[in-house]
Amino acid sequence: MNRDLQMKKINYLDSIKSPVITEKATGLSEQNKVIFKVHENASKTSIKKNIEKIFKVKVIKVNTINKKPKRKMVRGKIGIKQGFKKAVITLKKGQSIDLATGA
Repeated sequence: MNRDLQMKKINYLDSIKSPVITEKATGLSEQNKVIFKVHENASKTSIKKNIEKIFKVKVIKVNTINKKPKRKMVRGKIGIKQGFKKAVITLKKGQSIDLATGA
């Protein structure tokens, strides 16, 4: 319930931060799956509504993954690799999101 109160303050365009474009993500596109970085407080239902609203596609399923921050040593100094939340979106068969054009 507390998450829903925090989520209402976030604009629907702000809840989806950016697409994740990696070799693994492009491989999943063959299975009608797209990966996005999302806001840390975004719920699965709000992510589903926002993706459908922005890209005008039908979302079947949303899986979320929390990547934790990690310590990295670069040139003898300790830095922190920031953590983030990502969502794997499964689209209806035959639909797709072209990340190059955003349609």
